[in-house]
Parts: sequence; structure tokens; C-alpha cells
Amino acid sequence: AGSKLREVFDKINNLLSGKPVQNEGQSVSVTQHSQGLEFVCYKLAEKFVKHGEGEVSFHHDSAFPIAVVLSGIWELHPRVGDIFLAHLHKKCPYSVPFYPARKEGTSMEEYQRMLGYEVHDSKVEEQDHFLKRMSGMIRLYAAIIQLRWPYGNKQGAHPHGLSYGWRWLAQMLNLEPLADVTAMLLLDFLEVCGNALMKQYGIQFWKMMFFIQKSYIPRIEAVTSSGQMGCLSRLKNFVQKCLQAEEIPLPKGILTPSFWRT
Repeated sequence: AGSKLREVFDKINNLLSGKPVQNEGQSVSVTQHSQGLEFVCYKLAEKFVKHGEGEVSFHHDSAFPIAVVLSGIWELHPRVGDIFLAHLHKKCPYSVPFYPARKEGTSMEEYQRMLGYEVHDSKVEEQDHFLKRMSGMIRLYAAIIQLRWPYGNKQGAHPHGLSYGWRWLAQMLNLEPLADVTAMLLLDFLEVCGNALMKQYGIQFWKMMFFIQKSYIPRIEAVTSSGQMGCLSRLKNFVQKCLQAEEIPLPKGILTPSFWRT
């Protein structure tokens, strides 16, 4: 509910503003320790990224309520946004976007960590689980760049707005695609943020969609084996439908004005 989200936002904002906040029967304030504020900013940013790789990866719609709170907090407390990006880029290098190359002397285990895989006791997580986590983080990022906290100061610019989404998409299409990962991330990003980018960039956006269809999808196909075609097929269908309809559908779960009255 919108009212519940406002409560969450107010509590986080009050904590970061140095006001005492009640938590499990205790009054907590960042002023109780010289490093209190820095610690809270760090842990909070880390928590938002964990929501992306956990909650959002399983429930796509949850990207929007989480993102709108972070967007508002980022506006008032830029430090949280900076640390959020640092955590996000480390956990999901594709959010830069960046495909790390293996350097000489780097062990396979270390390289897999650089690619975003979780490695425990030399055991690498399964590909499906890895893709799900990356998908959740990209969906959260794509939601953040288009959302503003509705009760904030609308005079200033979005702290990390749609221009960053446009840049991400352009840089992504300049990279040589990877099997599995590239098709999934492009589809996630376009499903969540495509409608907002279409409204903002108009004809330039459609040129990019046409480029994806004619030039980039064939390049993804060239590096994709027959067993990895699922996501690529979904991306193909999505782009084709959008170009035919000359419209990108609104993402599922987007917060409507009526949500804030609940």
C-alpha cells in the first residue's frame, strides 16, 4: 500500500537525517557514533542491492516500490545513491555495463566472482540462479532511473535519471554480446524501462530498437548455442511486437496514481 511505503520512506529518511527512530523497542540514532551515518549509508545501500538480487529476481513487480523509495532517498541523501551504485556494479558488472576480461594470473574462481557468480568452497552457483540474480538487479536499476518519489521536491533533476538508462543501452549495444546474459539483460531492461525511454527519446529510441532487431540480435545469435535460445527468442518476439505496434507496453507492476491513495 502507498501509505505503508510512505512509512518505510519516512523511517529511513529520519534515520539518515539524524533523528531518533524506534526499532524493536529501542531508540536508534546515527548521532550515537562518529561513524554512525557512514555505516548506515553503507548497510542501507547494500540492503537495496540485496533486494534486487533476491526479492525482485523472484517477484518482478516488487522492483517498483523498492525503486521509488530508493530514488527518493537518493535525492535527499546522495551518499546512499553513490554507495548503492558501487555495491550494484560490484555484484552485477553488467549494470555498468561491463564484461570483465580474465587477466593473466587471475584464478578461474576469482574470475567467476568478477563476472558476478557466487562461489562457495570452490563451488560455483548454477547458471539459472546466477541469471535470475542478475535479472533482478538490472530490473531494479531500470525501475530506479524512471521513478521519482512523489512527495519530494520536483524542482531538481532526478539524481540518476533516464539519461543514465539511455547511456546504459547505448554502451550495452557497443559491447560484443555474451551467450545467455546479453539477451536476458536487454529484455529485462526494455520490459521495465522501454516505455519511459520511448516517451523521452522518441525517434532516436526507435532507431535503437531497429538496430537491435537488424544488427544486434543476429550478433547474439552467432554466440548462442541451440540450448540457450529461450531468452533470445523472447527478446526477438518483444522487439518485433514493439516495432510492429510502434509502442512499448507499460511495465507490469508500475505504480499508478491510485496506488498512493491506498
